[in-house]
Amino acid sequence: MGERIKRTTADTAERMAFVQHLINDVKALELLLKNGQFEDDIVRIGAEQELCLIDDHNRPFGINLKLLEAINDPHFTTELANYNIEINLDPFELSRGCFSQVEAQLTELLEKAEDKIKGFNGRLLLAGILPTISKKEVGLDHLTPIPRYFALNDTLKAFKGDDFSLKIRGVDELFLKHDSVMFEACNTSFQLHLQIPSHDFVKSYNWAQAIAGPVLSVCCNSPMLMGRELWKETRIALFQQSLDTRKTAFSLRNQTPRVGFGDHWETGSVAEIFKQDISKHRVLLTKPITENALEQVGKGKIPRLLALCLHNGTVYRWNRACYGIGNGKPHLRIENRYIPSGPSVIDEMANFAFWVGLMKGRPKAFDDMPAMMDFKVAKTNFIKAARTGKETLFLWCGNNYSAKKLITNKLLPIAYEGLLASNVDKTDIDRLLGIIEQRTRGRTGDQWQVHNFRNLKKKFKTDKALVLLTKAIEEHQSSRAPIHKWQDIDTEKIIRKPHLVKEIMTTHLLRLNNDDYVNMAEAIMQWNNIHHVPVENDHGEISGLLTWSYLQSKTKDFDFSKIKVSEIMIKDVITISPVAEIASAKQLMEEHKIGCLPVCEGKTMVGIISKTDLS
Repeated sequence: MGERIKRTTADTAERMAFVQHLINDVKALELLLKNGQFEDDIVRIGAEQELCLIDDHNRPFGINLKLLEAINDPHFTTELANYNIEINLDPFELSRGCFSQVEAQLTELLEKAEDKIKGFNGRLLLAGILPTISKKEVGLDHLTPIPRYFALNDTLKAFKGDDFSLKIRGVDELFLKHDSVMFEACNTSFQLHLQIPSHDFVKSYNWAQAIAGPVLSVCCNSPMLMGRELWKETRIALFQQSLDTRKTAFSLRNQTPRVGFGDHWETGSVAEIFKQDISKHRVLLTKPITENALEQVGKGKIPRLLALCLHNGTVYRWNRACYGIGNGKPHLRIENRYIPSGPSVIDEMANFAFWVGLMKGRPKAFDDMPAMMDFKVAKTNFIKAARTGKETLFLWCGNNYSAKKLITNKLLPIAYEGLLASNVDKTDIDRLLGIIEQRTRGRTGDQWQVHNFRNLKKKFKTDKALVLLTKAIEEHQSSRAPIHKWQDIDTEKIIRKPHLVKEIMTTHLLRLNNDDYVNMAEAIMQWNNIHHVPVENDHGEISGLLTWSYLQSKTKDFDFSKIKVSEIMIKDVITISPVAEIASAKQLMEEHKIGCLPVCEGKTMVGIISKTDLS
């Protein structure tokens, strides 16, 4: 997906040729496996750091192309949204100080980017989901203007045949329909790569699936989206739904989502995993390919398997099998895609070491995974971890464990032995796994965010609370302290003055419908002690406004039990945008001598402000 794809699957001739290359690539892969040509005598680790760009108001900052030009470093690349970028770290051999090397390089590259973004009055943020993202930032005008992203969006929309639906239930609920894949851009992750010997790939892959739930539970850092408390790791639900091309008309037919955990334990070789993904998921993107992989193998050369790698990049398993070439030799990797970005660099490195240690320390009994655990147990553990994080109760080898007990008593010792057997420096092992232990006993990123967001909401409106939360996350990251050492936000010291309408608007609204009777409207206003109620039509669009003073002026003219709201409401409603300045709202109220302003995005109302909000 890092290539500049310019075509969708609409080019029939190119599509036909691409499909044949895809089939040939699988055959070539099987020959490489049969001939024992993979680099199996060395293990390397690697990572990809996705991050958010924020402006001086702690909001998404769509300058990624300008920033990348200023940075001018091949380690950096674009992401789907123009307020995200990615850093591709170098691979390092799993040995000695490899984690310190990764940490040093990541820190150096982040500092380089931080230095350049200051010239644009912006900053960097590591967050699974940026708290201040709003519906405005998931529009196509925030898509990075590169052909491959438009091709991906157009093809997924065509396959879906309808808008994408987002339905996530947690403490709060978020139900939305959207006409593009841009909700996927809300997610940023710290993707981990581990080279796996070809002969051990399937056993390692199954083990990676088994440990995914417990590992995720102590790494959660994405508890909110658009001010709603959802899953502890909301990215898991958001990513799957934002790229879900399955048609609801086929709801009684089993359909494998493009983003998912899998359906069963794997068997055979890595080739079988690729075959399944090709069989279950249509080709999204194509490109011209001149290299014949089978001919390359026949000549004793190592093929790049270009078609296979491109298709694999459009199938989003949480543990993804990857093929690559390094130093002239082919290798296989497992890419861990479920770990969120943040809360800090040192937390990410601890997550990395914990996962790698577990992978390398796999107990012999787990070579036969079906004998140890039913696949649906592993899948259930993963979904539960995404929903409830460190509060999850896991089923592990037939016994129930809290996340704390499973990680502390079972998994951390395995990870410790795995890293020790890989000759990783004991100082790094103790330092990084110690952070996992302290976080397991203390607070995870999602717990810190939720606790502080709730405290902020006691004093501030939702948008301002999100802004202040984002500011605090960035400040804590700058200190380089791990999450378990982060202090709570001191709300008494906050003196920040709100700037935009959405920072002071009320979002929990009572609404009336055109067809409601006025006597019910009057009762609702009395019961809730409110003086302004917006009126919507059946499409959820604002159509009018009912105010208490206006209503009382009509008591002698109408029998409220016999007329509908639409017959008496104020139809010429003055509205304002959530991103308008507060001064503009005040001026509008004064000019039109009104006591409230509905806040709208298009015709959809997202909030309301009154004179009391301006005082």
